[in-house]
Amino acid sequence: MKAHKSYEEINNRLKKGRAVVLTAEEVKKMAEEQGLKAVSRKVDVVTTATFGAMCSSGAFLNFGHSTPPIKMVKVWLNDVPACAGLAAVDAYLGATEVSEHNPEYGGAHVIEDLIAGKNIKLKAVGRGTDCYPRRDIETYINKKTINECFLFNPRNAYQNYAAATNSTDRTIYTYMGILLPNFGNATYATTGELSPLLNDPELRTIGIGTRIFLGGAQGFIAWNGTQFNTTQPRGRNQVPLKPSATLSLIGDLKRMSREFIRAAVFERYGISLYVGIGIPIPVLDEEIAKFVAVRDRNINTYLYDYGHQSHPVVAQVNYADLKSGNIRVHNRTIKTAPLSSVYKARKIAALLKQWLQRGSFSVSQPVQELPKNAAVRKLFIREER
Repeated sequence: MKAHKSYEEINNRLKKGRAVVLTAEEVKKMAEEQGLKAVSRKVDVVTTATFGAMCSSGAFLNFGHSTPPIKMVKVWLNDVPACAGLAAVDAYLGATEVSEHNPEYGGAHVIEDLIAGKNIKLKAVGRGTDCYPRRDIETYINKKTINECFLFNPRNAYQNYAAATNSTDRTIYTYMGILLPNFGNATYATTGELSPLLNDPELRTIGIGTRIFLGGAQGFIAWNGTQFNTTQPRGRNQVPLKPSATLSLIGDLKRMSREFIRAAVFERYGISLYVGIGIPIPVLDEEIAKFVAVRDRNINTYLYDYGHQSHPVVAQVNYADLKSGNIRVHNRTIKTAPLSSVYKARKIAALLKQWLQRGSFSVSQPVQELPKNAAVRKLFIREER
């Protein structure tokens, strides 16, 4: 479908303060009252958002060289191991890495503490070489004393995600939270009609180089995320029914806010990082208008039984029912609870709308599209002979 608006035209309107920017919730109301043609003609940008646990997250840090210098081969930050198999004083800190002394403190907490400006204990050891003679170091760092400190998240912002329940007679502890026995509850992990990739299901405006809101600061889509899968079955409005596309994201940790990056501990499972993401979707034509008008009642996902290793499908449910607090499955009422925060997502969408309206943020055309046909492979286990 030929675009009736261009990125350049929309950005010019943003600079002049003439652009019409609506949040994802606002545009859906407009679509129901005035129709899709009015949305495509009048609206320039729609802001989408999510705030949820995203385990596949972490940060690259460059500590700077000491005197004498050291080539770090093992690194700990507040007793949390970081990966040092890079250059001499670079490291990658995974959000789910756990402290060697406190199982309820990990990489996500270090990241949050760095954002807060706290001092972090750095411990490192090296082998000692002619050019890097030092063998160990202990000191304190913070975001002002180190060089680079940027978030790089390999898999964020899932395009839909499964809901979870538990049919067994025991409580289980998972990355989907605590699941009570005998279908005692169900949890879900997506903000539904606010979620970025559900408002652009064919990824027409979301790709490599797209400027986004990440953790309270400007960030970018760096690549497709790991486990990127566009071969999943789709329902109404081309929205996938199962976990589908994902995003690799990058942004300056030093500029982020603890309001939108928070550490979390899932009981008897482990540590994760709550990440706030907002993506502006330019309304280029009526097809984009149709996509951003999608409602919770038309976004379906599968409910899986996490009580069994094979995770069998229990039912197909929609987000309107999930958000209502109860779903009916096989003549049974199951209480539901979100793992993502609609409240925070609304706040992000509203804040991103403000940035766009005052001209401090613009929409960016992707420099490259994300893959159209990508599937996820399972790990093949080969027995050595």
